[in-house]
Amino acid sequence: MEYRCIFAGFGGQGVISMGTILAYAAMVDGKQCTFFPAYGIAMRGGTANCTVVVSDSDIASPVVYTPTVLVVMNDLSFDHFQPMVSKNGTMFVNSSLVERKTNRTDLKIIEIPANDIAIEGGDARMANMAMLGAVVKYTGMVSLAAVEEAMKKTFPPKILHLVPKNVKVLEKGAAACVNQ
Repeated sequence: MEYRCIFAGFGGQGVISMGTILAYAAMVDGKQCTFFPAYGIAMRGGTANCTVVVSDSDIASPVVYTPTVLVVMNDLSFDHFQPMVSKNGTMFVNSSLVERKTNRTDLKIIEIPANDIAIEGGDARMANMAMLGAVVKYTGMVSLAAVEEAMKKTFPPKILHLVPKNVKVLEKGAAACVNQ
């Protein structure tokens, strides 16, 4: 199975971190992966997105034109990327910030109140972990245990102590998609 993913939002939402952690988790689980970040002109508040391809076999290209999985963290990303999702693809929407709805009937829409889950977990900056938990749980592309291991490898040393808190939010995000 191959998952072609785009994670999109604005700078400061942890979009690039989601992609980085997913790519590392894929390696932990012994899968093939590519990761390609893209930044807007501003860091915090500008646009940010990345592509991640996770596969059980060789990957031909890191370029994703038609994602099978789209994660949108804000309205601008919803507007820009949702037309690109492949038929029968899945779009994960941060329903805490995105109120838009798509007219497409060929997509599976998973609405996750990522910011609300993160705030409930103690820090709004963990919205990306809530969303990543939902993506991983729903798709099964990597294990939640691999994501936790990836956090330990990618978090800077000064915030490694926050891994357990992030794992709790990751698990709450995973639980939020169960009935969708």
